[in-house]
Amino acid sequence: MGTAKDISEIKEDRATERMHFRTRPHVKQAIQRAAALSGMDETAFAMNAAYASALATIEAHERTLLQPADHDAFFNALDNPRPPTDALLAAFDSHQKRVLSK
Repeated sequence: MGTAKDISEIKEDRATERMHFRTRPHVKQAIQRAAALSGMDETAFAMNAAYASALATIEAHERTLLQPADHDAFFNALDNPRPPTDALLAAFDSHQKRVLSK
């Protein structure tokens, strides 16, 4: 997945793609009011808000935050792995028989 563009790339990037959607009247009115309060046109306001939300969503899904106890348990498991169980060994054996790897 690509990374977010920095501001200098965004300013040089021409808007060539279109997005069409319908919305409820109260949503449109809220966007119009917020855009006016921000001194922006509706399209710029909506696109900025949608882009910021998209970046936040992508970041939330690409990063995992752990509480201290979970962090310790996770890295302890990486540093001190348990030996494989019979079921895991059987699964690996089954996988090797069924899947061709290059």
